[in-house]
Amino acid sequence: MQKLIILVLVLLLVSCSMPFGKKKAEAPATPQKSEKGEKVQETEAKPGDVKLVDGVEYIYAKNRRFQLTPYEPEYLWIRKDQYSPGLFESITAGSGKKEREELERRMAKLEEELKKKGMTPQMVYPVQMGTLPSMMPYMGSMPLVGFTYPSPKMKRRVLVLPLSDQTNYKEEHLDELTTKRLISRLENSGTVICVDPRAINISGDLTTPAAMKNLNESYGVQAIIRGSLSDVYTSTSKVEGKDEKEVSFALSKISLDVYNTETTKILRQFNARNPFFLTRERGDMSPEKAKVKAIDLAIELVADDLLKTILSLDWHARIASIEADNVFITAGRLSGLQKGDLLEVYSPGEQVIDKTTNLPLGRVKGNYKGELEVVEVFGVDASSAKIKKSGSFAPTDLVYLKK
Repeated sequence: MQKLIILVLVLLLVSCSMPFGKKKAEAPATPQKSEKGEKVQETEAKPGDVKLVDGVEYIYAKNRRFQLTPYEPEYLWIRKDQYSPGLFESITAGSGKKEREELERRMAKLEEELKKKGMTPQMVYPVQMGTLPSMMPYMGSMPLVGFTYPSPKMKRRVLVLPLSDQTNYKEEHLDELTTKRLISRLENSGTVICVDPRAINISGDLTTPAAMKNLNESYGVQAIIRGSLSDVYTSTSKVEGKDEKEVSFALSKISLDVYNTETTKILRQFNARNPFFLTRERGDMSPEKAKVKAIDLAIELVADDLLKTILSLDWHARIASIEADNVFITAGRLSGLQKGDLLEVYSPGEQVIDKTTNLPLGRVKGNYKGELEVVEVFGVDASSAKIKKSGSFAPTDLVYLKK
């Protein structure tokens, strides 16, 4: 009993020794001040933030390569005129209504401030951006490529040769699947026309200098893509338990050579392996599904740079025939021509060779012959034009979109 009384007394003494009163509120963080006494606000950038640097607007947005390649930051400052909703985000669909309205409000406010200061946002000429329908539901929508290349509204003609199969799955015809997927990816960009090799009346190897010269001048083909599919592997496992569905992953490698038909040389080479961890598939046919996903991812890794390479080549078409005052052109609605477009006519030029390296630099335009105005587009991809500036035209002459 005495021990209990002593314990109670000790507890009372301890409680009495504790200070009474409210806990002091934590002092609010004082803003940092510079040497001149000005307040400095260091706020971390948030997705959708817009800032102005040297008259150019930048938006803080998701890095499209973040989940495709290692060591990439999740968000980057991107020029507003080069920005479009990417693989995993969308201004119009991916965010909520409040976020969209807030982003639009901030961008409108910044533009209004620029107008008051007499400044106009710098624009990359030309701006061609948008969102493409997705081929892969797990990757969301894919953006068009913003570019500043010659004849931007004209679609380039590209000949995609069947990819060679260097895998151990030849019976599955993965080479045909990869070729079709690559063609679809290029055409869905809205900037490329893929020419069917069967429609070309040229026999033999189409990557020889003579064949490429013919393709460039007669068929208006600016580039040829030849490549291979290799190193396709799958890994399948099954976890015992309630759910015993098999899980598969796949790996693939795509190699592409891009030929410039004007110089008849390889313009650029691409190699890509898909991220292994993004190919996970479960259930029936999971190995086959994983292989398709691996191919799609490998194509996506090179798609943007491949398109930029193709679009760096200037567009041209050819005079097909001349009937009285009508001049018929081997390009029309599909290529991007519209009624009223002006075309400059040149004779085929000569190839320029670098005397030091002995490599072709390109083909210069020949003699200027006159100017045409498109009066009608007809058929799948043809047009007729009237002579605006007279000249002695011939069916071998090349036409270029007037800038």
